[in-house]
Amino acid sequence: MPADPDRPGPLSGLLVADFSRVLAGPFAAMMLADLGARVVKVERPGTGDDSRGYGPFLDGRSLYFARVNRGKESIALDLKDPADLEVARRLVTRADVLLENYRPGVMDRLGLGWADVRALNPRLVYCSVSGFGHTGPWRERPAYDAVVQGLSGLMAVTGAATGPPIKPGAPVADLSAGLYAFGGITSALVGRSSTGLGTHLDIAMYDATVSLLEGAALSWLATGVDPGRIGNAHFSIAPFDTFACSDRDITICAANDVLFGVLVTALGVPRLATDDRFGSNAARHDSRGPLKAELEAVLRGAPADHWLALLEAAGVPCGPISSVAEAVASEQTRVRNMVVEAGGLPAPGNPVKTSAWPDPAVRPAAPELDEHGPSIRRELA
Repeated sequence: MPADPDRPGPLSGLLVADFSRVLAGPFAAMMLADLGARVVKVERPGTGDDSRGYGPFLDGRSLYFARVNRGKESIALDLKDPADLEVARRLVTRADVLLENYRPGVMDRLGLGWADVRALNPRLVYCSVSGFGHTGPWRERPAYDAVVQGLSGLMAVTGAATGPPIKPGAPVADLSAGLYAFGGITSALVGRSSTGLGTHLDIAMYDATVSLLEGAALSWLATGVDPGRIGNAHFSIAPFDTFACSDRDITICAANDVLFGVLVTALGVPRLATDDRFGSNAARHDSRGPLKAELEAVLRGAPADHWLALLEAAGVPCGPISSVAEAVASEQTRVRNMVVEAGGLPAPGNPVKTSAWPDPAVRPAAPELDEHGPSIRRELA
């Protein structure tokens, strides 16, 4: 069962057996497909991937499913049926990568666990994505993105200081696990080129999300004090926040003394640069409240567009708080090809841009359930 060597991209020639579903695993597999790998998606007969039933829908098709499954082939296999399981084993034997996101132990019980398949295919890169990984006391706990965001500490540090914990507006736990899986797979493939052997990658949504705590985790590790929520401010840099103008908020990020001087000069309050409360980043961070009040006293005197033009001209990092519509429809998004068409449906593009391979604006569609099943079975016969 050959991979497709004519599919453009740095991963052309690789065959991926995608046993994953919903988001984290399929997202990683889609990235591999976007970069040229042939991805065969194994789905349940009858219903397929759960996300086929998730909205929003366009022309009766799930954009959720289409977004992370474009460019794949679909085969429906009942892994509890001996005949279908044998088809899956033949697929795995020929694959370069296996990706799955069942709970730990499920693939073992099916006879498709790492210990089983490495005997069939020693060069296989086997990637398991799960909520909490294959070790530890939580290994068998079921997990969805919001559960992991809550357990990881991310929700606890998101939101206003006086408000409740807030889940970020994107499925951060799922997507970060998918990105780590993508990076781990490509790294393992590079390692295989020198060792000749595959490996088992154990990617946990929980680990991925804890790794993203960044400033909040560093704050606790340094002080032993739970950092709590600080709204849109930064845990170690100031001013680095959203600020109110006369019509709407903007972001301003002056991350060093030079930028702070440029900022307050552009705003017409250079005295703040010599104010002892704001003389260093550490001092500004300790005095975030008074500093924000001083800056907003000026910014509230004119609309956001006025200040953004002035600050951009001065070289101060800043920007508006765009709506989703403004971001997706922006000229920057268009030029960077970050909205593509896959089978007639719009979807976010691939942020990995390379000089050697194309980044087409039109991508292959997500497959219908078992669309490629008959041809794949013939290949594997």
